[in-house]
Amino acid sequence: MLPLYWLTVQTVGTAIRGGWKPQVSGLEHVPAEGGVVLAGNHQSFADQLFLGAVLPRHVAFWGKTEYFTGTGPRGALNRGLMHGLGVIPVNRDGGAASDAAFESAVPVLEGGGMVAVFPEGTRSPDGRLYRGRTGALRLAQRCGVPVLPVGITGTRDVRPRDLLGRGRPPVAIRFGPPVDVTGADVRTATDALMATIRELSGQEYVPHYAEKKKAA
Repeated sequence: MLPLYWLTVQTVGTAIRGGWKPQVSGLEHVPAEGGVVLAGNHQSFADQLFLGAVLPRHVAFWGKTEYFTGTGPRGALNRGLMHGLGVIPVNRDGGAASDAAFESAVPVLEGGGMVAVFPEGTRSPDGRLYRGRTGALRLAQRCGVPVLPVGITGTRDVRPRDLLGRGRPPVAIRFGPPVDVTGADVRTATDALMATIRELSGQEYVPHYAEKKKAA
């Protein structure tokens, strides 16, 4: 585990686990080692914080390329944090740029790491679960690794000020058994994956893609 990531888990992660006491189930399904794609619903910025806090392994999350290309002292600080936490840069413009970001995740998975992917492609705009994009399955098949479904509830109500305040909303994280997607049709397998995530999260399902918010 990367030193900075370990330090973050021991500090921020401990505060989250102790202060929030998230309900966690299915941790026995998390492989102790080996490459795996972690695929879950996406409700809030806090999803990554809670996943990192409760998982016993390093999880490589995605971060927008702007965090890696900034200039000046702030840019240098952001780059140091991103590299220290093992964040994978992703271009949110889509197309070939996003495909390049998936290529950046291949060495992580082939090296036995865990990469988190939110198949909806963006945060849910209304709390419902939207149709999943096939990237998570394509990435898993490319690297020959399983997909671990996860359902997260409660993070939609978490606000930045809640991290230090009181009256924290309850959060639950449920992991399902790893899914072997070898040879599966990616569209069919993605729909089945989203059905599992729906069972774990209890969300209402919407059979079309969520629209990504445009940057201001």
